[in-house]
Amino acid sequence: MKTAVITGGAGFLGSHLCDKLISNNINVICIDNLLTGSFNNISHLFESNLFKFVKHDVTNYVHISEKVDYVLHFASPASPSDYLNYPIQTLKVGSLGTHNALGLAKAKNATFLLASTSEVYGDPLVHPQNEDYWGNVNPIGPRGVYDEAKRFAEALTMAYHRYHNIDTRIVRIFNTYGPRMRVNDGRALPTFISQALNEKDLTVFGNGEQTRSFCFVTDLIDGIYKLILSNENNPINIGNPKEITINEIAKEIIKLSNSKSKIVYKDLPIDDPKVRQPDISKAKKVLNWTPIITRKEGFEITIKYFKEL
Repeated sequence: MKTAVITGGAGFLGSHLCDKLISNNINVICIDNLLTGSFNNISHLFESNLFKFVKHDVTNYVHISEKVDYVLHFASPASPSDYLNYPIQTLKVGSLGTHNALGLAKAKNATFLLASTSEVYGDPLVHPQNEDYWGNVNPIGPRGVYDEAKRFAEALTMAYHRYHNIDTRIVRIFNTYGPRMRVNDGRALPTFISQALNEKDLTVFGNGEQTRSFCFVTDLIDGIYKLILSNENNPINIGNPKEITINEIAKEIIKLSNSKSKIVYKDLPIDDPKVRQPDISKAKKVLNWTPIITRKEGFEITIKYFKEL
């Protein structure tokens, strides 16, 4: 049997990835310091003999005694509110954490997968964004702690691939949503849903005409799983290319929630991207992957989850 180590495995995406690998009969060792992750995301897995949890901060040396086939590095604060609250930790997990995770992959001769982000493109001057675009990032702005941590992590991953011949994967994850997002996550969708269900005004930053492209979590995880099993060493975008404005999202959430909420506007945060849309041509060609869950389906599932919370 194969064994995978997932750093950040108790987080939103990490926990869904744990589910996916276990459902494919792969042993999972989940490492998380629970800074932004939660036991609630993985509590259902403790009964499985394929699952093991280790509470550990991966910015410190990582020791695993078992044989390891895959190391998937998902540890990092990911929402703006988190990485603005934990700027040093975000930089450390992107640098020291990535170094330690790559060291583990090297020691175990394991395949390494880095969870990178569309934020490496910054506030893009190319639209939609493809993997050949180098980005437009403010390294000293408040968002730079996340953007540059991930850009450094990508550079380090490729250095290990070229110098140590580590078999690496880099997934650039675009906006993703679904069950297990936190109510106080700080990102647009969970905030809108929480506000709508509580009949509060929906807070839109700027004029609301900035765009995003939202991918349902099961689609994203399927893409990542296909990437693990592929031979693609260079970065690859995984996301839903259907672009929508923030205003349109807010209106859809109000409608699907049967809410009487109104939309209010506040100042746009510094360096907030004006557009975000993945070019997934490479994922279609290399992985034979494309998202299948419609936005309406995904929003309804997510709203139902938040209602139950």
